[in-house]
Amino acid sequence: MTTPTTYFEHGTAAERWARAQLFFEAKEYATAARILGPLAGEAPEQLAPRLLLARAYYHSAQLSRAEQELRGILEHWPVEDYAQLMLGRTLERLGRAAEARPYLRMAAAMAGEFEDQDD
Repeated sequence: MTTPTTYFEHGTAAERWARAQLFFEAKEYATAARILGPLAGEAPEQLAPRLLLARAYYHSAQLSRAEQELRGILEHWPVEDYAQLMLGRTLERLGRAAEARPYLRMAAAMAGEFEDQDD
């Protein structure tokens, strides 16, 4: 017996991507993540689905999953400044501010926002 799936898990990759974006825009983050998880797994070399998946996890308070996805993204795309920022914010929400600091600094530096070195 196969596990029943919902309608939004069907269709081509392009259809599922569009559907996931709609759910994300509607702030249905957990549903967007359910669509994006398999989609990102099918094409791990594509940044956009993985980044949106991390954002969906973050906004649906699935912070450990967000952290895991963001670390994976940064392994492949270490200069992805938004992933650096998101990982820092995720770690902060997890109560790991000291661990978050280097990622937040890197994101700021990549964005051209340099901290005052006098502290």
